Amino acid sequence: MSQFFQIHPENPQARLIRQAVDIIRAGGVVAYPTDSAYALGCKIGDKEALDRIRKIRKLDDRHNFTLMCRDLSEIATYARVDNTAYRLLRHCTPGPYTFILKATSEVPRRLMHPKRKTVGLRVPDNPIAAALLEDLGEPLMSVTLIMPGDEFPLIDPYDIRETLEHHVDLVIDGGYCGMEPTTVVDLADDIPIVLRAGKGDLTPFED
Repeated sequence: MSQFFQIHPENPQARLIRQAVDIIRAGGVVAYPTDSAYALGCKIGDKEALDRIRKIRKLDDRHNFTLMCRDLSEIATYARVDNTAYRLLRHCTPGPYTFILKATSEVPRRLMHPKRKTVGLRVPDNPIAAALLEDLGEPLMSVTLIMPGDEFPLIDPYDIRETLEHHVDLVIDGGYCGMEPTTVVDLADDIPIVLRAGKGDLTPFED
């Protein structure tokens, strides 16, 4: 049975954030709000928790997870960022964008694209997600909370609890945060390529 924390969407309670991070550090899987949709997250490098998320979402080994980062400097620890990418990242973070970049050796191999050695990273503009990442002190491995066979993410925390109460360790009720996915931008090569148009302005990536 999962725990259920009601955390204020604008002023997250520090005590509940600490308890949530303790659950993550102990190997827990959490459902939490972001600036685009609810996500499933776990500690970076935790293979057992990662496998649990794959099982919930029915994902194969080829599905790329995203590293949720605190800020631009943390992205630079896990990805190779050239000057062009840095300018775009600085302009677009925090925000509803996922960036595909070449991974550094800090990224667990199982999180990289097997051939391109890339990884997806983002800095969410959501107070609860930001507080979790700040307290955790490292990225969260994350995927959008879309159940197998569904077209859209789950958006109601009570529906999430009912659906996943026996599959995750914690559901964070952070209110409604929408169902539009992030815009995904490939910055691994010289020219930015929008792989998926979602929430977020596309202007910075247009010629």
